[in-house]
Order: sequence, then structure tokens, then C-alpha cells
Amino acid sequence: MHSTIETWLEDLVCEADDAVSSDQFREWLDVQSEFHDYSPRNTLLIKLQCPHATRVAGYRTWQNEFGRCVSEGEKAIWIWAPIISRKCPKCGNSSSYHERSDCEYDETEPDEWNKGLVGFRPAPVFDVSQTEGEALPELETEANGNADELVPALLEAAAVLEVDVEVVSPREWSHGSAKGVCQYRLERQPLVEVRDRENEADFAVTLVHEYAHALLHGGIDTDDERAKRELEAEAVGYIVGRYFGLDTSGSAFYLAAWESDEPEAILERLERISSTAQEIIDVVEEEMDETS
Repeated sequence: MHSTIETWLEDLVCEADDAVSSDQFREWLDVQSEFHDYSPRNTLLIKLQCPHATRVAGYRTWQNEFGRCVSEGEKAIWIWAPIISRKCPKCGNSSSYHERSDCEYDETEPDEWNKGLVGFRPAPVFDVSQTEGEALPELETEANGNADELVPALLEAAAVLEVDVEVVSPREWSHGSAKGVCQYRLERQPLVEVRDRENEADFAVTLVHEYAHALLHGGIDTDDERAKRELEAEAVGYIVGRYFGLDTSGSAFYLAAWESDEPEAILERLERISSTAQEIIDVVEEEMDETS
């Protein structure tokens, strides 16, 4: 089994390399580059006002850059936008505020000052769900196949793997575009939440992905490790899904989006990925045997 997993991981590395160079991935990257990265403060403001938000942009940006219009009656999400202006080298104020301040700097004229951040102003943005028009390119990362027997076995396996699981309806889902999340809790088992959906194969692979987080990453929570954690969890999902006959080739796009420069890093983590995948496979097969 170990050699089989190693071969499948080599396949995944090749698929991730192909994904990076594909037209679909380049088109997706081009669109992603048009969206701003928001500060933690603005991210919090967005989530408070629109918990399901995934991609936000201004009214004109949606029209001019993406060919989409804000739907009638939608309420804006308000964030703090930076004000960039020429600023006094001494007091840091814009010229208008500088004139009303006690600062006596007059060595250079205001039109010679360098531009910089002088403050913030409220600005409206809208989530993609509040717009309509040209479709944004999506990466086909969903797994496919028959998971009728696999899903119940995976849910039963949670007890043996010492993980708590909650299947959440789309209406009650509060984690944005994420398909699943894993929460680590002091003196309690990890809690895995998975958004319910019609595609049972994709649901199964997401569940395995979150199981991998629960089994591998309980003591790791630094931002610089996040891409590596996602890489390991997705590789485990790829292997387990493939073992049970699912098409998990979409994982290549997922990994390319997380760590497109070094997809071969999954082989450096072979032992962790392999042992975790094997553990989940063994437990699930036992559950299937008991119900057959």
C-alpha cells in the first residue's frame, strides 16, 4: 500500500504541474489578481456585514473589470479605504490639514511632497453574490464518483478517529466559500464541520481533508505553515478518494492554487501523508465490513 500511495502522490505532483500551465488556471489567476487583499480590520468588517462573502469589489470595479452589475436592492458592505495624498515630510498630514496645523515646515512646496497614506474613508463594496452578469472563471476542484457507501462509513469512522463531526446545511453555513473546517479545542476532540451538498463524492473528499487536519495539525497554527497544512490535507483526500474509486483529479488545481511553485513538496511529506491516509482507509474499510 505504501508503494501505491507513493505512486499516486507522484501522479498528483505531475497533475499539479500540468494544472499550473493550463489555460484554465492562468485565466483564474488573472481574475484573482484583480481582487484586493484586505486588511484584517476590513476582513472583519466584511464578515460581520456579509458572513458568506467570498469575493468583494467596488460598484464600478464589478462593472468595468468583471462585466457584472450590482443587483437592484443590494446593500453595500462598508469598509475603510485608504486616502493617498501628498503629505508633509514633517507632520505627515495632507496639504489641507497641514495648513490648519501648527506644523511650520515650509522647505518645499506641497506639490513636491511625496504621496503617502494620510487617512481612511468609508467605502462601499459588494460581494459577488450581490452581482449578476459575466461568470467568473472557476477551478474544477470537485471530486466525482459514487460515494453512496463511502459517506456513511466516513461519518461512522469519526468516533474511531476521535473526531467530532457536524454536517451543516448550506443555509446555516457560516464559513464563507470553505467546504469544511476543522477546529481544535482545548481538552476536547477536534470538531470537523462540513457543508452539506448534493455531490456526495466531493463531500466525502472534503470530510477526509478535514480528518487529515484533525489528525495531523492540532498543534500547528502559524500562518506560514498554512499552505503546507493544506497541501498535506488535500494529498490525503486525493489518496483516500482515489482508493475508494473517486475521481479526485481536481486536487491538482487546489494544490496549484495553494503552492504552485513547489508541488513536489508533497513528496517531502510522504510519511505523514501516507500514514494518515492509511489510517483513514483502514478505519473506513472496517466500518464498511461491519455494515456489509
